[in-house]
Amino acid sequence: MTSTPTTGTSGTAAPAGTTAPSSTPRAPGAYAAPAEPGRPPAPASSRRGLAIGVDVGGTKVAAGVVDERGRIVGSVRRPTPGHEPALVADVIAEVVGELRDRHAVGLEAPIGIGAAGWLDRDGARVLFAPNLAWRDEPLRDVISDRLGRPVVVDNDGNTMAWAEYRFGAGRGCAELVCVTVGTGIGSGLVLDGKVRHGAFGVGAEYGHMQVVPAGLPCGCGSQGCWEQYASGHALVRNARELIGGSPAAGRRLLELAGGDPDRLTGPDVTTAAREGDPAAVKCFEEVGYWLGRGLVSLTAVLDPARFVIGGGVCEAGELLLGPARAQFRAALPGRGHRPEAEIVPADLGPDAGFVGAADLGRRVKLGRA
Repeated sequence: MTSTPTTGTSGTAAPAGTTAPSSTPRAPGAYAAPAEPGRPPAPASSRRGLAIGVDVGGTKVAAGVVDERGRIVGSVRRPTPGHEPALVADVIAEVVGELRDRHAVGLEAPIGIGAAGWLDRDGARVLFAPNLAWRDEPLRDVISDRLGRPVVVDNDGNTMAWAEYRFGAGRGCAELVCVTVGTGIGSGLVLDGKVRHGAFGVGAEYGHMQVVPAGLPCGCGSQGCWEQYASGHALVRNARELIGGSPAAGRRLLELAGGDPDRLTGPDVTTAAREGDPAAVKCFEEVGYWLGRGLVSLTAVLDPARFVIGGGVCEAGELLLGPARAQFRAALPGRGHRPEAEIVPADLGPDAGFVGAADLGRRVKLGRA
């Protein structure tokens, strides 16, 4: 369920430390049309049922005020502060307080948090976080004490999956698997209208399925995990290896990195691939191959109706999803004799984590969870 997405969105995020304009709530998937200058404020009726959601990742804390239709009233972002749990808690409390003040959100408004880590079954403690210093951290109680209000905490992959199920590309789908392809792989599972956590709370960690026995080492302590082959980290690693093995073939990639392969980023590889650079396209084909292989394995176990693929790497669109679909169809057991799951891009972009967290917080308060 957990990953740290790479930068790259289909909309315009507020700069770190600022709040997005709040004159008109916007649907999370509708990024193309910014609010017109002088447009009147949204009617008061659209501000009913407001909740606050917070998405805590390895590099950023994103939070927003969200109405009951999944529309974002306002949002704020901060860098994730180092590796001190207390500092992370400080930032969570700060962004919630700022959103309350700027958007007249009452103290009774539900609060949900999506955390990039493995949580216990009750959502009370973060057992482990690969990219943060949480180790058996009582996050729910810590934040509740800071805010003076109950909060709901879930894994960030679960909150993303819930947002897509409720308001995005997963609407109308009873069996939904969400995969975020960022620095690593995040994931979530919605079955029969509920987020599924597993017996101990750490289910649906697809990124840590072993796809290559005794393969590349992973931050989780294992080897050969899916996210080592089908993620933004894998994309950049493959590109750097290509440059090292054939500088002539990797010429455009090296140009985008300013002549230093260590400075190459995922967006650089995406830029080169969109230009038609053969080396960059090959890197996406490799990652897409492994993405498709992993989806085949998930299909054998879960048989979902739809896969929703998000995360920063998915901003490349068909450069990634095309090879993934091709490999999925080629390797699917019983192909030609069974229905195939859809593989579609996510709708909600980088806001999905806090949109889903807000809605889960609202549902728990209303007794619908």
